[in-house]
Amino acid sequence: MPETPYTVSDVMTQTVIAVGRDAPFKEVVGLIDQWKVSALPVLVGEGRVIGVVSEADLLAKEEFRDGGEEDAERDERRKAAALTAGELMSSPAVTVHANASVAEAARIMARRHVKRLPVVDGVGLLQGVVSRSDLLKVFLREDEEIAEEIRHDVLGRLPITTELTVTVRDGVVVLSGPLPDRTLVPIVARAVRAVEGVVDIRLDLSHR
Repeated sequence: MPETPYTVSDVMTQTVIAVGRDAPFKEVVGLIDQWKVSALPVLVGEGRVIGVVSEADLLAKEEFRDGGEEDAERDERRKAAALTAGELMSSPAVTVHANASVAEAARIMARRHVKRLPVVDGVGLLQGVVSRSDLLKVFLREDEEIAEEIRHDVLGRLPITTELTVTVRDGVVVLSGPLPDRTLVPIVARAVRAVEGVVDIRLDLSHR
């Protein structure tokens, strides 16, 4: 992992299992089972992402096996009758760009209720896949690594003339020391909280 994994490209998985739009239903199920993933990107041409087939898409066929389609929504009925990835997929795909921040990817996952995002370039070609577990890698950074970044790359760039003490334990940052102006407190706190791997922040600051 790089020193500061700010972007999706730093944490994504580059080896991706994907399918074409004509892949049969059974092949899709087999790949999901074999590779232990929850969804597969659907590609056309040279690798442009046009959709995603998830476990939820596949389950529609089992859900309505014993009837009940008349009460289902149109999209559910379509997926229950689907035979190929192109008929099963959710489209357009929810994707993220490789240069997006890890925080942005996390927000997309939360708002769209997905576990994995295909990572694409500017023209929609598949670059990798990022999962929830990939995004959590930022919390594996060493405490001292986080502390050093805060001392040099964060506090060193703020308008602070005094030296603050930075300690980090289990990702929790403690800042202590004097600040020349209490109005700097929210600025310092916001900048430190933005550092990848920070779990929480505690302030023990005095003001003139």
